[in-house]
Amino acid sequence: MVRSGYLSVDSSTSHRRTPSRTVTLGHIQPQAPTYRTVYCNDRDSNMPVRFKGNSISTTKYNVFTFLPKGLFEQFRRIANIYFLGISCLSMTPISPVSPITNVAPLSMVLLVSLIKEAFEDWKRFQNDMSINNSTVEILQEQQWVPIPWRKLQVGDIVKIKQDAFFPADILFLSSTNPDGICYVETANLDGETNLKIRKALERTWDYLAPEKASEFKGEIQCEQPNNSLYTFTGNLIVQKQTLPLSPDQLLLRGCSLRNTEYIVGAVVFTGHETKVMMNAMNAPSKRSTLEKKLDKLIITIFCVLVTMCLIGAIGCSIVTDREDYYLGLLQKPDWEYRNRFMIGFFTFFTLVTLFSSIIPISLYVSIEMIKFIQSTQFINRDLNMYHAETNTPASARTSNLNEELGQVEYIFSDKTGTLTRNLMEFFKCSIGGISYGCGVTEIERGIAQRNGLKVQEEERSTGAIREKGFNFDDPRLMRGAWRNEPNPDLCKELFRCLAICHTVLPEGDESPEKIIYQAASPDEAALVTAAKNFGFFFYRRTPTMVYVRESHVEKMGKIQDVAYEILNVLEFNSTRKRQSVVCRFPDGRLVLYCKGADNVIFERLADGMDDVRKVTREHLENYGSSGLRTLCLAYKDLNPATYDSWNEKFIQAKSALRDREKKLDEVAEIIEKDLILIGSTAIEDKLQEGVPNCIETLSRAGIKIWVLTGDKMETAINIAYACNLINNDMKQFIISSETDAIRNAEERGDQVEIARVIKEEVKSQLKKSLEEAQHSLHTVAGPKLALVIDGKCLTYALDPSLRVTLLSLSLNCTSVVCCRVSPLQKAQVASLVRKGAKKITLSIGDGANDVSMIQAAHVGIGISGMEGMQAVMASDFAIAQFRFLTDLLLVHGRWSYLRICKVVMYFFYKNLTFTLTQFWFTFRTGFSGQRFYDDWFQSLYNVVFTALPVIVLGLFEKDVSASLSKRYPELYREGIRNSFFKWRVVAVWASSAVYQSLVCYLFVTSSSFGAVNSSGKIFGLWDVSTMVFTCLVIAVNMRILLMSNSITRWHYITVGGSIAAWLVFAFIYCGITTPRDRNENVYFVIFVLMSTFYFYFTLLLVPIVSLLGDFIFQGVERWFFPYDYQIVQEIHRHESDASKADHLEIENELTPQEARSYAISQLPRELSKHTGFAFDSPGYESFFASQLGVYAPQKAWDVARRASMRSRPKQLPKKK
Repeated sequence: MVRSGYLSVDSSTSHRRTPSRTVTLGHIQPQAPTYRTVYCNDRDSNMPVRFKGNSISTTKYNVFTFLPKGLFEQFRRIANIYFLGISCLSMTPISPVSPITNVAPLSMVLLVSLIKEAFEDWKRFQNDMSINNSTVEILQEQQWVPIPWRKLQVGDIVKIKQDAFFPADILFLSSTNPDGICYVETANLDGETNLKIRKALERTWDYLAPEKASEFKGEIQCEQPNNSLYTFTGNLIVQKQTLPLSPDQLLLRGCSLRNTEYIVGAVVFTGHETKVMMNAMNAPSKRSTLEKKLDKLIITIFCVLVTMCLIGAIGCSIVTDREDYYLGLLQKPDWEYRNRFMIGFFTFFTLVTLFSSIIPISLYVSIEMIKFIQSTQFINRDLNMYHAETNTPASARTSNLNEELGQVEYIFSDKTGTLTRNLMEFFKCSIGGISYGCGVTEIERGIAQRNGLKVQEEERSTGAIREKGFNFDDPRLMRGAWRNEPNPDLCKELFRCLAICHTVLPEGDESPEKIIYQAASPDEAALVTAAKNFGFFFYRRTPTMVYVRESHVEKMGKIQDVAYEILNVLEFNSTRKRQSVVCRFPDGRLVLYCKGADNVIFERLADGMDDVRKVTREHLENYGSSGLRTLCLAYKDLNPATYDSWNEKFIQAKSALRDREKKLDEVAEIIEKDLILIGSTAIEDKLQEGVPNCIETLSRAGIKIWVLTGDKMETAINIAYACNLINNDMKQFIISSETDAIRNAEERGDQVEIARVIKEEVKSQLKKSLEEAQHSLHTVAGPKLALVIDGKCLTYALDPSLRVTLLSLSLNCTSVVCCRVSPLQKAQVASLVRKGAKKITLSIGDGANDVSMIQAAHVGIGISGMEGMQAVMASDFAIAQFRFLTDLLLVHGRWSYLRICKVVMYFFYKNLTFTLTQFWFTFRTGFSGQRFYDDWFQSLYNVVFTALPVIVLGLFEKDVSASLSKRYPELYREGIRNSFFKWRVVAVWASSAVYQSLVCYLFVTSSSFGAVNSSGKIFGLWDVSTMVFTCLVIAVNMRILLMSNSITRWHYITVGGSIAAWLVFAFIYCGITTPRDRNENVYFVIFVLMSTFYFYFTLLLVPIVSLLGDFIFQGVERWFFPYDYQIVQEIHRHESDASKADHLEIENELTPQEARSYAISQLPRELSKHTGFAFDSPGYESFFASQLGVYAPQKAWDVARRASMRSRPKQLPKKK
């Protein structure tokens, strides 16, 4: 039974089981779209609505859908559709090859992919079953009965015990704790480990025992299921009384109960309608840029295939003549054998099936396997990205974007918790226009060092207190000394505001030394800790009361416990940027305390506060320039009559089912005005270790870093200075809303006029800055550029009419800082560069406010920090510290890019080489479509005989070591320029394929004219083709060794194993024949070949000649046109062996850091050595030689010596 239409707060009819109006559709009464009605403890009344069950399924398939859905997923890839078409063609009479030739590889690829899908889905199914079969106690016939979670229904009354998880979204009714409160841990939901307090409505506190709970027959009218974790609107109707519900009464599935014996609640949302399950949708599907370019390459290969087939079809129609009676065509009555057009048409499709192997069928599977192993074995297990303090390793949450990490050009970073530690310490404050607090921040030290000044460390005063969250030193406020200040009443109000206006939960003993504060953010905990150290110790909270132990208030040394009644809480959100509480003192005084951002508080101050406001603004600017995070505090005494009138509006807004948040904000505006400014606080958030060095290294790598933060402009600029993001040598463009014209417009208060003025100002500032930037770039040695813009200006700069100007200016700048920006603006900026500039972007953040930015960029990095796990859960990769970006991008990202590029090029080369030998053969057969190779040779070429070496290449290829990758970050620019996946590179590999295919085909076919076997017979087609195939398998596999910079034992095993696999297969296959098989073609061929000297001579000569062209090309390229990494290889070609030799001599005299490095180096790993040709390169001076003082004159005669001789290690001096 369901109510329809809008909710009425009139509860006179609410107790009825049948609502007054229903919407009838056939025999069903559906839920109204605006809200749902749930009858508690009454399954029969809920039955007609058919709420979803509580069983969940996260699997992609079931028994019936696995095959069709799994195959559909596989055939979304264009290559698989192509091979399906080829397989169908090969079953027709026009196909020259057996269907097995194309069906077998396709089936193998599909089978491997489906097995992988099935295995992953089976693990999901097992996880689902264990969750669905967990037990929970529900109320049945006045007793608690355990049932599986899957049988739980909407409206059931449940009992949840301590440390248990909530099986569904539950309305909290009663608790064993006094005052109907319980503590909830939401770590599974958002990663935050601090406990949250939830409070039941006072009206339902009694429903705890099963006998009493069975009497509860309430009706819940609430919002429809949605994915908003932090909002909930509804009403509970009990015995004709309507009570508003808020998120405080909702216990979400996935959370767990803490510090509470048990609670009783009513189920509201079940299964896939719970908020956590509605949030469990996949992050936006991201494909790497390289993968998109791969699609273009495959389309190009397909065009080459069509061209080859057209050449064959035209050639066939020209060559074939109906007078050629020996072909037997005249005996055929069918007209198509006499029509040249039809001959060409059928020949075209015949050749399509014959040349189908030009597109590599196993490419996608191999790349997926390589990326998966790269992620799980290399990135996740890298000790250089392991954070020992928090026991957090790096985590690749997807393997799709590994190579994207090697091409990033723009990084968008949050500030708090990403560049800084998010460990807040109360550092300074301003009260009534007087600044308090001594000490120098890290930012101030950085500024002084840049200016060449020496910082004088101030000695801490005697008895200064230092604890987590509190680093304040000023004897004027400590130990009751504030009573002697010019404004002791304001001091008292500030301390009370800090102790009362918050949502912190105290845990543990009620003593200042042992109490633990559970806060939603480190800022909150730091402010409450400050209040404690100032003598206002917050030690207990109930849903309606806050208890503070106050010292020195009435007289020095006197301590008293004061209970403040919390009447209303006006919560903080990103729109309001402030938080307020209305509290009643024991003497009946009503006070509103408010804390928030300076611009929000200053707008709401009473008249006559201009002097204090001006002085406080100066203090805020000073704090901001020191890199401190600031808040303003204010209060207001309330008249009881005014408060009662306002409270009625507040209760109405809180009971609204529609637009509740908006109405609450409107009501808050009424009372949050005419405030008295108390002062401000300043909190220090220290920089993370290694951030400045990391940013400098990434800048050298050609990566531009943008900081997007919600902090004040001064704070953001100084953090940027401290991080080496901005320096004094840069030309800075500052686009700020703090101009005279904008201030004047804001004072007049006309919103339309304000918008117009800001837009005009932003437009003129952007235009002027862009002109200056372009002029600077045209000068010979112009300075680097930096842009700083605030959120208000950014709102207008992102307007479509100004977006292009903003983008042009930003792309010319080395660093960009956006301050006072909202989460939405962060995402808009990332999208602007991603879509507007077509550059590869990376976003990194640690909080929920960074999620949209992380998802908007090509690659999203989450930092597992102090703000929970929302950012990590939305990210593609997770790391513990910003400095680990160096290893993630410059080492793993660059290696992954290089490896995937080489894998793709190698696949392209080996398939083209194989297909071209068949193509050359068609010229000899009059384009008739005669196959050159046996069907099984063609089928197994890709999936067996050349499959494993390329995977080893993709896993172990390494041009330079990790330490050299970080020592020479400029190497990363090759990825930004996409140096290894250009059409020029494709052309080089294509030329290599043409050359090798011609060598293998022509050498063997030409020489075999005069060759005879041991019985004196000349070689036939299958002898020649088997010989060509053997040479091809050897040459293509040996090519892997030629192109590898790093060779491990796995290279030798897989290359040797692949060649051996072909020979073993040939022995077995050529030695077997069956009556039902076409195997008579190649029967005994390999044995006949191996009985001749010709076989061994050809086997030695042809692969060497075919690889000679690549050898010479690589030598010339390395000598005259080297890549950057080849120059680094030359500079450090002696070092690897030397470092190993030196370990034994210094082993007993290592520093702790060296000992750790040595221990890590002794872990099992692949020993690799650089290969290739150690040519002297004339390109030295263009890259690193000049900065290292290396002079290497060109000595052409050294080429052969170096190529054939092993380098001798340099003798390094022993460590003393």
